[in-house]
Amino acid sequence: MIGTVLAAVLLSAFLSPAYAVDRAPAVSAEASIVIHSDSGRVLYEKNADQRMLIASTTKIMTALVTVEQCAMDETVTIKPEWAAVEGSSMYLKAGETYTVEELLYGMLLSSGNDAATALACHVAGDIPSFAALMNEKAEALGMAGSSFENPHGLDGEAHYSTARDMAVLAASAMENETFAKIVGTRSTTIKGLTYVNHNKLLAMCDGVIGIKTGFTKAAGRTLVSCCERNGARFICVTLHAPDDWDDHMVLYDWAYQAYAYKPAAGPEDTVDLPLISETGGTVTVRPREEVRVLTAPGDEISYSVQLPRFVFPGLAAGDTAGKLIVFVNGVPQAETEYVYCDEVVCPAAAKQSFLQWLRGLGVYELIQ
Repeated sequence: MIGTVLAAVLLSAFLSPAYAVDRAPAVSAEASIVIHSDSGRVLYEKNADQRMLIASTTKIMTALVTVEQCAMDETVTIKPEWAAVEGSSMYLKAGETYTVEELLYGMLLSSGNDAATALACHVAGDIPSFAALMNEKAEALGMAGSSFENPHGLDGEAHYSTARDMAVLAASAMENETFAKIVGTRSTTIKGLTYVNHNKLLAMCDGVIGIKTGFTKAAGRTLVSCCERNGARFICVTLHAPDDWDDHMVLYDWAYQAYAYKPAAGPEDTVDLPLISETGGTVTVRPREEVRVLTAPGDEISYSVQLPRFVFPGLAAGDTAGKLIVFVNGVPQAETEYVYCDEVVCPAAAKQSFLQWLRGLGVYELIQ
């Protein structure tokens, strides 16, 4: 029972983090990018839209499609042709049965091309049909510079992506708890064999929690990683990078110095709204949760506050009152709901007199 007209208020403020953004380091990668995972803000880029071979970082997409299509305890009986796929392997044996989860570990830790093939055929029946699912997912994520023709990343004319697209894919994949758990695992044992994660950054770089390496002679070294420090999660992608480990470490160290992840609003930032009742008064609303944004020197922070101009009785504490959107340099970066702090009760016995009072004001006929 709230007024239907929303009032939009735009406020501005300036933050001043301690580091300059123009000190980005040089890297060996032919193409690279660093983004803030939550907002998608680009912190650094180099040839980020250049279409390139991506090698086994392809398996990020393979895994994401698989976890969205399958239960982890589904069983897969290995066919001879799946076990014979060239390149890196988890050494599957024809006729043996594995769970989808076991195959995901073998694919993402040891980069098993055999596991990728087995999962693709289990999900879609054959490689072309699975590639179609990969491309559907890419389109849904807005990966306009990407094309997939296989689940493992062996070189192909119609198999490519960009650093920007791979960062978008990685951010989406890391939101999946199953995927994130697997790529953050350093080693696991399946059927007596121990599989060690190829991603050395898990041990080398503070805060790294995933995700995937890749290499072919034509693609060179490819690497997609995710790092979380002080509540801020960044994604880094390097393609055709001779010194990929160092590239990622220096880019993360630079990014966490150059950008600050700070609270922009929280539950303590309350607003009082007029209460339409016989006794009058106000009702207090607050942001449902703390909102944090990533900022650099000179960034302008602004707020869109969308709230009713007045409130009627009959509301419960925690009900949604409106919306708060936080912008950085005019681009929306975070949002939360406003909620009512206290119950605003309209007892049934008083309802008739309350409506009569509204009619006397000429308000009831307008809002009923």
